[in-house]
Amino acid sequence: MGQKIIRFSDLTGRHAENDRDLVRVVVLQHPDLTDGPVEIDALAGELGEVRELALDLVTIELHHPDREEPQTVVMEAETFDRLASAAPMAEVLRDARPAARDAASATAAAGNRERVNYGSLEHAGRPHKGRTTEAEKQVVQQHLDRINERLAAEGVRTIDPQNVEHVTRYGLDTLARETGVMFG
Repeated sequence: MGQKIIRFSDLTGRHAENDRDLVRVVVLQHPDLTDGPVEIDALAGELGEVRELALDLVTIELHHPDREEPQTVVMEAETFDRLASAAPMAEVLRDARPAARDAASATAAAGNRERVNYGSLEHAGRPHKGRTTEAEKQVVQQHLDRINERLAAEGVRTIDPQNVEHVTRYGLDTLARETGVMFG
């Protein structure tokens, strides 16, 4: 028996006639992201206005002498440029000294890159980039209800045994068959 994978746009739910119609969109930052970048699929036609709607943004860090950690601020470039009154911002930036990272900031940044163990009950099933390990698949298969409760409480998508991508990612073929779901 063969299997057929049906691909959909994560944005609209519309069926992709061909894999070449899909664009992989990596969301790097969003107020609702809790665990780093994620990727979604969208039909190319759904993204036509993205470039026209894109904003010119500036990300700055404010290092206050009375604070231990810097404050990161993202703002429109035009608004940031208006802060410069002595000379145009392009000139201010051209004449500025290169930023120096102090040892404390470098150490804190390195500590923030700690790897998440998706093979643990605490993190299994969360959307993440990269491959799904056998350990994560096993934890999801053995504790699906508990994991879905945690994901729902975190406001993250739950694992659906009727979703072909979830079934494939977490090896839920047996569960899908037991619940009468057939892909193919």
